[in-house]
Amino acid sequence: MDVTIGKPCAISEKGGRQNNEDAIYPQPEAVKPAQKLFLVCDGVGGTEKGEIASSLACDYFQWYFLNMPEENKPTLEFVRKALRYTEIKFDEYTAEHSEAIGMATTLTMLYAGQSGITLARVGGSRIYQFREGKIIYKTEDMITRALAGTRQPSEADVILLNDIEPGDYFFMCTDSIMENFTDESLAALFKGKAASEVIKDTIMETCNGKTWDNFSFYIIPIQNVQESDSIKQNILSFFYSFI
Repeated sequence: MDVTIGKPCAISEKGGRQNNEDAIYPQPEAVKPAQKLFLVCDGVGGTEKGEIASSLACDYFQWYFLNMPEENKPTLEFVRKALRYTEIKFDEYTAEHSEAIGMATTLTMLYAGQSGITLARVGGSRIYQFREGKIIYKTEDMITRALAGTRQPSEADVILLNDIEPGDYFFMCTDSIMENFTDESLAALFKGKAASEVIKDTIMETCNGKTWDNFSFYIIPIQNVQESDSIKQNILSFFYSFI
């Protein structure tokens, strides 16, 4: 399955807090056309500690994905290894910065691979899949342990989705977005053919000045979906045309 995404849009704002403890990957201005990995992290643990935790999680989790080769990644085991690696890096940081002991972060991940869209979540942040204003998939409301270090190892909820159609949207967000939205009102924004930028601006306008916590999200539109067999057939047809 070859999934082509449209232009992603993202926001990370401090809301009503003094500082922003969220982090996202990649930064919107750094998104590449072939971008496959997206992260949204909601740091917890107090002033600056949460900011450090979410930033470290984005840095080291994505480093593992980009530098540790594995065919058909990410499998559940691959995600677990990325988490373990990130937790080790947390330990290394707190060993040198005792004031950061206790920091933690949620983590949501989307990876567009050859088998479909792989989603992973640690902690209470959310992931949705919308199709014509309807929720096709959403993460469960149960809250798993946040990413904190090897003394409190975390486990990720991981799922591979292959019910994907052109025009679908994936929405990764910190749970603070729901201070101003219900599932239904959020889904309604994704009905029709509104551009991702328009949806982003609407969410920003709704949350700005009305959200107590930091708020961050990524909007990832699906532009095209082509089954692997179709790709192979196109290649064969190309070669047969020269016979």
